[in-house]
Amino acid sequence: MGGVTSSIAAKFAFFPPTPPSYTVIADESRHGRLYIPEIPRRDDVDVLRLRTRRGNDIVALHVKHPKPSGTLLYSHGNAADLGQMFELFVELSVRLRVNLMGYDYSGYGQSTGKPTEYNTYADIDAAYKCLKEKYGVNDEHLILYGQSVGSGPTLDLASRVSNLRGVVLHSPILSGLRVLYPVKRTYWFDIYKNLDKIGLVNCPVLIIHGTADEVVDWSHGKQLWELCKQKYEPLWLSGGGHCNLELYPEFIRHLKKFVQSLGKSKASTNGSEKAKVEIDNQNKPSETGPSDTFELAADLPEVSRNSLDSRLEKSKKANKPEKSRMSTDRVDRFRKRKGLVW
Repeated sequence: MGGVTSSIAAKFAFFPPTPPSYTVIADESRHGRLYIPEIPRRDDVDVLRLRTRRGNDIVALHVKHPKPSGTLLYSHGNAADLGQMFELFVELSVRLRVNLMGYDYSGYGQSTGKPTEYNTYADIDAAYKCLKEKYGVNDEHLILYGQSVGSGPTLDLASRVSNLRGVVLHSPILSGLRVLYPVKRTYWFDIYKNLDKIGLVNCPVLIIHGTADEVVDWSHGKQLWELCKQKYEPLWLSGGGHCNLELYPEFIRHLKKFVQSLGKSKASTNGSEKAKVEIDNQNKPSETGPSDTFELAADLPEVSRNSLDSRLEKSKKANKPEKSRMSTDRVDRFRKRKGLVW
């Protein structure tokens, strides 16, 4: 059964860049310290290899801020790797005043193994363990960030760690199958069952979603937000797609506001139970440096895709029982026609 689930997961979710956008080299002149020649070398960036409990070696990046207010663990989308994400990681670290760790899933970039749902759970656990053991990060100072398919491992970890500082879900999915088909209940072969896990998260949750997302419909983010225990003011970016939300000025402003509110909340409650995050619409951005617009290299141009809405609407027939499953062949053909990337 596990093999079938992994096969479906691969068909639904994983599109590692081929070839990888980067390589990893050991610098013998610096005691074997790892570096990535395709990105600028910086003393405040560590390149790491981490062994997961499933026997894979994954690559991770740790970006250090000189005066961090916390640490962010970033799980990226399904069609990117660390070489493409590096510029964004550095930018987020500076703007949010956080240390940041990003990692590649098994089978992505220079990480070994194959991408599967359960491998990604082991991958994020390895990154989490490294943050605690190597960098001394406490759960109370840790923010988990999951983009698109990265919302799966993010919510899996968040549902198991009770005292995280916060969670950010960026264009999240309800589940793998629900991206393709409007099922009403969860089936055994579905993957990334975020719908069932969001209610187990005990910290404040920020959800960001584009209203014109043609890959993961806006309804996914809205439904997850409704199920949150500790809701933070969501950000619904009008006209935003699936791959361009970082380019909106509101994106970084709202994200900064959330991170700042978490620090204030922790300080004011001093460890009291279930502190609610108050939404302060009069909050002003504290940084007076660069503007709130990202200017990133177009490593991942947004692909024009047909909306799934019309197909999903046609599939809703009240007089017919819901189908219990879709064959993997059908899913594969559907994915290839739609160029599905999430």
